[in-house]
Amino acid sequence: MKRVAFVTYHKAPRLTSDDAVMLAPLQACDLQVVPAIWDDPNSNWKSFSLVVLRSCWDYHHKPRAFRDWIKRLEEEKVSVWNPTSIVRWNMEKTYLRELAARGVAIPKTEWLEVGDATPLLEIMQRNGFEHAVIKPTISATAHMTFRTSLATAQHDQAGLDEVLRFSGAMIQEFVAEIVTKGEWSLIFFDKKFSHAVLKQPRADDFRVQHDFGGTARLASPPAALIAQAQRLVGMIASPLLYARVDGVEREGRLLLIELELIEPQLFLSFSSAARLRFAEAISGLVQVGG
Repeated sequence: MKRVAFVTYHKAPRLTSDDAVMLAPLQACDLQVVPAIWDDPNSNWKSFSLVVLRSCWDYHHKPRAFRDWIKRLEEEKVSVWNPTSIVRWNMEKTYLRELAARGVAIPKTEWLEVGDATPLLEIMQRNGFEHAVIKPTISATAHMTFRTSLATAQHDQAGLDEVLRFSGAMIQEFVAEIVTKGEWSLIFFDKKFSHAVLKQPRADDFRVQHDFGGTARLASPPAALIAQAQRLVGMIASPLLYARVDGVEREGRLLLIELELIEPQLFLSFSSAARLRFAEAISGLVQVGG
């Protein structure tokens, strides 16, 4: 039986509940799933037919080490999915700026480099932001992400300065639709639409992640949103094992919040059909040698 690594991290070395549901479907494909911590020096990555990034949820805390690990796997000719070139590109949220330049709708955003000293209040006033969200350009699970406003910008300057000590930052218009309508996550396997969930924050928050009290349920997005997300995924030149398109509907158009290509939750526990589709995509890669 060939072995497939599901990459984890040291605080959660075993499979997440969302990934553990893949054990049986992959076993039916004659594949054994093995959890493997990405920065464990004892891991023999060449022993796996495929290495699938799943819950390496601390890479944003040590991006240099993560990039070095990715490079080492390349040098050892290890089959990594998603492809290492895509992982590098997707690590920094500046990929959103590139997609916007290609016509993808994203929230209005101002980008700051490490150490930028532009006052937050000035940025808010220049962009006409009443409310905004500040995010590091290298981040996951809403790490160091917070909401600000014209009224609190001067007080929140210290929070922005802290982000800019180690990362670039994005000052993004507050997307009210996340609160009023919810945020869609559309999941694709092998660039084909699989399923979607609608995520909603708790009443007193804007973050939809489970860690902050957000909820998610299996749901059917409008056909137009699926088509727009499909076109977006098709813009990526590289093959993809998985992709998660996070966004909201604004006037019938998909407004992209994130294109998750490294370690997104795929909500596999929500759908047995989705589990079979993911297993087929993984099995297909193993059959062609990764």
